[in-house]
Amino acid sequence: MTRPHTLLVNPTITSRSSARFPLSLLHLSAALDRTGSSEIIDGNVDRDFVGDTLHALQERRFDAVGISVMGGPQMEPAIELSKAVREHFPAMPIVWGGYFPTLYTDTALAAPYVDYAIRGQGEESFPELMTALSDKKESSLAKIGGLSWKNGEEVIHNPNRRFSLADPGTVLPYDKLGDPRRYLARTFLGRRTAAHQAAVGCRFRCTFCGVAAMFGGATALPAAVRLERELSYLKYELGADSIQYFDHNFFDREEDMVPLLEVMAKLELPWWCYARSDALLNLSESSWKLVRKSRLRMAYIGAESPSGQMLKDIRKGTRPDQTLQVAELCRRNGVIPELSFMVGPPEHTEEETEQTFEFIRELKRINPQSEIIVYVYTPLPESSRHEKDRGKRPSAPLLDVHGEPVVFPKSPEEWTQQRWVDYACHADAPWLTDKLRRRIRDFVTVLRCRYPTAQDLRSPRWAKRTLSAAASWRYSYRKYDRPWELELANRLVKLRMPQVSGL
Repeated sequence: MTRPHTLLVNPTITSRSSARFPLSLLHLSAALDRTGSSEIIDGNVDRDFVGDTLHALQERRFDAVGISVMGGPQMEPAIELSKAVREHFPAMPIVWGGYFPTLYTDTALAAPYVDYAIRGQGEESFPELMTALSDKKESSLAKIGGLSWKNGEEVIHNPNRRFSLADPGTVLPYDKLGDPRRYLARTFLGRRTAAHQAAVGCRFRCTFCGVAAMFGGATALPAAVRLERELSYLKYELGADSIQYFDHNFFDREEDMVPLLEVMAKLELPWWCYARSDALLNLSESSWKLVRKSRLRMAYIGAESPSGQMLKDIRKGTRPDQTLQVAELCRRNGVIPELSFMVGPPEHTEEETEQTFEFIRELKRINPQSEIIVYVYTPLPESSRHEKDRGKRPSAPLLDVHGEPVVFPKSPEEWTQQRWVDYACHADAPWLTDKLRRRIRDFVTVLRCRYPTAQDLRSPRWAKRTLSAAASWRYSYRKYDRPWELELANRLVKLRMPQVSGL
């Protein structure tokens, strides 16, 4: 029996300077290598990833190409790569995995250049698929959980696979990326920040969240020994001096977190993570002592809205008063809260947006160091929610600015249209008027000039102080409309926007 060989590709989604470890492909590669072998091409550092993929397929035997696909700006390069592989190697199976094929499975498989889609986790489904393809046992396809595939003209969706967090037993295969040190970035955390993922999934089922749609309320934290093994490699072998955790929800139940915090307190690597306000508020003082010793610098907290009713409708599970409390709690413990808000919801659009602006001002009064991220609320279509949640608390039909039903794209190519890229990136929505769209943009301009982010290491301090002073009168008097002088200054200074560029 021939061991399957897989080529994993991460299409370009960011600039080289913002490239982080392609963690999903590293985890997949570790799983694939237990029963076969794999190689990785990362388009975030390899700008000719299409040419290099074709060259690799020409030079070596592969049984399939696996492509990681997010929505938004990664769609176009993913399509370009898939079409090139199909044109030059028409018999090569093409597998899409990641957020997009999980949330929009039928849309992905509507493309002639996608043969299989892995929904949710792929660490078990993908190796089973590769074994079936290598052994040419099509009869095995129907038994693979989490797989969607084409049987002639018919698209078949196998049952979902159970959630798991298998330990590969060794550090991830970073050496497959060439020199992994090139992924260590200078950030406000340190000079050599590494990306890592410890926990996977989230217990909560927010209706707008792709994580909830992928994992359906399941979550798992790693064993402390695994976390220490990974962090020790990053620190002592690669020279990382700080960590950006891409966990879906780092702080979960306190009793499960304590062993991990003890490891992190021992290694003392400054870190950034996602968190929930209620989880942070429920931590005991002894756990906060570990948090401080581990050197948590910033926590990204989904505040979402100042409306208790909206938080209930989207199943967030937190309250507005908890957002205010966590801002104060973080201030006392030396942690910067990075609070994200969703403005422009389909209902009560202008009213909710203005309330959010006022709530943000209150947060700034409580903790001026609070970082604020403003997104446009772009909910998932009902068909993209996890099968356990479909039909539960259905939202009102989405209507565009003309009162017509919002029709989501039916092909990957449609998702490359700018309006849908903006939708996927929470930057715009069909129900926003031009007036409100401008109002949101103006508020964000004034806010980020008045309070430049601590994550901006590029802009000179004098420039940030000057912009802050220039924006102070507009912020104080709520004169957000058409801040032409700030927009002009921004073209020269180019303040960093974390919601676009990350850390």
